[in-house]
Amino acid sequence: MDMTSLIALAAALGWASGLRLYAVVFIVGLIGYLEWVTLPGALSVLQSPVVLFFSGILLFAEFFADKIPGLDSVWDLLQSVIRVPAGAALAASVFGADHASMALVAALMGGTLAATSQVAKTTARAAINTSPEPLSNVGASLVEDGATVGAIWLALVHPLAFGILLVMVVLGMWLLTWVMFRFLRAAWQRLRRLFGASGHTATVAAAEPGD
Repeated sequence: MDMTSLIALAAALGWASGLRLYAVVFIVGLIGYLEWVTLPGALSVLQSPVVLFFSGILLFAEFFADKIPGLDSVWDLLQSVIRVPAGAALAASVFGADHASMALVAALMGGTLAATSQVAKTTARAAINTSPEPLSNVGASLVEDGATVGAIWLALVHPLAFGILLVMVVLGMWLLTWVMFRFLRAAWQRLRRLFGASGHTATVAAAEPGD
């Protein structure tokens, strides 16, 4: 791989880790194990049968947990402390110890991209969970599944196209996060006013018999 391809792959691994960390680990490892692509740097460890086995189990668990309303947000909360450093580590592994400077740059880039997709995913899912119907959760989750696979494929096959698309997607995620945050804040304020009004009504009703 040339430098453009390596940077694109590092960015893809970082960004996709914020959405589906275990899918990234399993897919990349499987690609290397089947010898479809020679994995660069330290990524070759992912093609170990042991790593594939455990990442496959975690991928299976995440696939279903991410599609259950409420449980998906809990899962995201638990995974938030893992996805960002893992995204940074995977991005750095593209270059390995032989390119320490680029590995450090890739780690910073991968961690930032993982944080971007993780925050956008978490806020969007929290907003979706305000709706009682489950289809929106399943739909959003399937889109994330497809985006994870698509990002890795595009980075390997068309790195320049991936880079251009990634810039647009990241800008869109920043905008989505801002909009969803405002929505959630407004929803929280409405709930506080609703429960505040209910509590005030209950207090008045309880006080009336003694008057």
